Amino acid sequence: MKTVLLCAALCAPGCVMAQDLRISDACIRAPMPGAPVVSGYLTITNPGPVADRLTGGRADFAEVVQVHGMTMEGEVMRMRQRVDGLPVPAGATVTLQPGGDHLMFSGLNFAPKSGDTVHVTLTFDHAGPVTLPMPVCAGGPAGRVQ
Repeated sequence: MKTVLLCAALCAPGCVMAQDLRISDACIRAPMPGAPVVSGYLTITNPGPVADRLTGGRADFAEVVQVHGMTMEGEVMRMRQRVDGLPVPAGATVTLQPGGDHLMFSGLNFAPKSGDTVHVTLTFDHAGPVTLPMPVCAGGPAGRVQ
């Protein structure tokens, strides 16, 4: 009960706290018709003294939830799974955004629609599983539904 009250007192709407992590600005981009994948974005703040690592997750609407990153190879941008996960250093904020690190949902069981909210459980090395609501937005983070 104290944890829930602390979260309610410290977090703005749309924020989830888990141990020393704060997750905010979560959004899933609505998929194009027939698309086999959808991407997700959020901000993770780690004000604590211990580094953590986002390693993946799970969601009812997708068979697979992975952390992906974008890298430049010459003049071509490539997307790759971050097989070792995404570091979340102590005292730092990490933003998953278009053109950079992001969540990739594949093997869609159904296509979430703009305006929906889906629940996603993220997995961290230290914080463990963290379940949060993620609104589905037509344009990604810039088009977030508030």
